[in-house]
Amino acid sequence: MSPLPKQQSLNGVDNGAIRLREIRLASGLVLGAFLLTHFSNHALGLFSIEAMERGRQAFNLLWRNPLGTALLYGALMLHYVLALTALFRRRTLHMPAREAAQLALGLSIPFLLLSHVTGTRLEFSLTGREVGYPDVLRGLWITAPENGVRQALALIVVWLHGCLGLYFWLRSKSWFPRYATLLYTCALLVPVLALLGFAEAGKEIAADPARFPPTPAMASSADLLTDIRTSLYVFFAASIGVTLAARGFRAYRNRNRRIRITYPGVEVVSIPLGFSVLEGSRIGGIPHQSACGGRGRCSTCRIRIVEGLEAQPAPTAQELATLRRISAGPDIRLACQLRPTHDLSVIPVLSLGPGGMITLLASSRVGRGRERELAVLFCDLRGFTRLTEHRLPFDTVFILNRYFEVVGRAIEDAGGHVDKFIGDGALALFGLTQPPEKATKQAFDAALRILKGVDHLNRVYASELDQPLQVVVSLHAGPAIIGEMGYGQATNLTAVGDTINAASRLESLAKERGAQLVVSAELARRAGLDLTGHERQTVLVRGREAPIDAWIIQDVREITSVG
Repeated sequence: MSPLPKQQSLNGVDNGAIRLREIRLASGLVLGAFLLTHFSNHALGLFSIEAMERGRQAFNLLWRNPLGTALLYGALMLHYVLALTALFRRRTLHMPAREAAQLALGLSIPFLLLSHVTGTRLEFSLTGREVGYPDVLRGLWITAPENGVRQALALIVVWLHGCLGLYFWLRSKSWFPRYATLLYTCALLVPVLALLGFAEAGKEIAADPARFPPTPAMASSADLLTDIRTSLYVFFAASIGVTLAARGFRAYRNRNRRIRITYPGVEVVSIPLGFSVLEGSRIGGIPHQSACGGRGRCSTCRIRIVEGLEAQPAPTAQELATLRRISAGPDIRLACQLRPTHDLSVIPVLSLGPGGMITLLASSRVGRGRERELAVLFCDLRGFTRLTEHRLPFDTVFILNRYFEVVGRAIEDAGGHVDKFIGDGALALFGLTQPPEKATKQAFDAALRILKGVDHLNRVYASELDQPLQVVVSLHAGPAIIGEMGYGQATNLTAVGDTINAASRLESLAKERGAQLVVSAELARRAGLDLTGHERQTVLVRGREAPIDAWIIQDVREITSVG
């Protein structure tokens, strides 16, 4: 496996863009901390207005000192400017609903909050008049309840926007699924308690308005605040308008500079120069997974480049780090980060939903039936029936799913496609879109990944297993007929023929000999494997005249080189 190239830029999207994204995240976290403390202060209204005022004193100590004020307003303006920058950099507005919601909510926030901010923070900065909760509650609950409804809506919009941003950041973290329920619960409780506190305090002041006399207003500042508020509305509207106009001008300028992306099934998507492959998939409606929303924080959008790799720009530092973390081959790239400069053919490695990539393959002439040179992998667990005899069904299903996860990920990461899981075994095909020699190397790579992954599984669940899981793997290469086969919902892309039968027989041989891996001599020859020193045996296959020569490898740790 050749090393991935080092490069600091990618078609104009350099490390600066990545740093800006991280700065936007940091500014968002500052604003999130402000919202959390502010809404917690609102929630104290469930006790009393006096409790809200005492909480406000602590809140002001944190956010109205010079450092807190500079941090808050600096983060606010920085976040807004970087959000507009991200909107401009985004080449297409085709995006998942959650991302579209976050964008729309974010752009609406300034217009929902300006009246509140100018009436509290800005007035205090200009006149020194401190507006407390009684004054705000009187204005929003009694004097102008329509403003109270707008503020309640603003609270929900701002919190939802922040939660979506936090979700996009955290969802690719390995620990997120374990704490997702707790985080969702907290995300729901914070605005609910804040709104309940606001409503309870509003009812309290409406029941006895004289108990909280209003703070005298300064008439001289009213006109100035109105002018400032109007100017800010114009500024935010103009800045968004200019950003959208700049996007339109760029699209017009690049309208004739287009890149063709070919997907399995000979489906072609044409994108303007500067778009990412992920954006091309979204434009073309191609199933394409992206856990982090195309921010380069995960590897779920990774693609295998079948043709045109040499002409593309090299990975950025962030993409390179992600690819190295998953031990990706040189033909693997992140679709969200690769902005192709020349035509290319790609295969999304991870498919979305049932069918996924196989659906794309099946829609091509391949799916209608043809003969093709393939590399075939069979794997099975040895003695798993005995292992499950004294286990609860749930425990058996749990262990099997962890095993299937290891097998499936190994096959897909190596470049193959899982044809089917059969009991505690699996069949995988390599070469559906790759040349035969490369397919054989990918199959051997997948076998090593499976055996390594099961070994790791045994260490992780050592206390749960009476004996370690023992997997056997067989590999063979040759011609096979591939196409859509089956009936009704059970129809899928699969392969049949002598090569499949021979690979299955080699798996049985591995079980009989207690070996971890059996590799046909044909596959070893095509892959350029040097297996000298291992046992070689001739195997008879039922229904096949010619025997098969195969290498028997008792322990894959004995393999010192891979061709």
